[in-house]
Amino acid sequence: VQLQASGGGLVQTGGSLRLACVASGRTGSMYAMGWFRQAPGKEREFVAAISWGGTKTLYSDSVKGRFTIVRDNAENSVYLQMNTLKPEDTAIYYCAARRTVAGAYYYTAPEYHYWGQGTQVTVSS
Repeated sequence: VQLQASGGGLVQTGGSLRLACVASGRTGSMYAMGWFRQAPGKEREFVAAISWGGTKTLYSDSVKGRFTIVRDNAENSVYLQMNTLKPEDTAIYYCAARRTVAGAYYYTAPEYHYWGQGTQVTVSS
């Protein structure tokens, strides 16, 4: 499975961005999806996760209430709607995927098997 992330950019504090991640290759299995981010000099951190059916989601405390993860399995895509952005949201954002069972999601990086190339999000103050 190959993942292609897009949608990053430069935005002012309080602005919004919508990240997209499209999967290709062997997408016939059920995949849980997630978003992680890594700021300069920091470790990669969990942002959001979603189950295969999209009915279960999980967010880090730092983005809860501001970010929304959704997926469109017909399009093999997952999206991260980011609102009320803050300078501390500046990072490279990565989408990730792993085969799963129905209803499961994952929030640690080692649990994911496939990673996209990352998209830069910069929030100016």
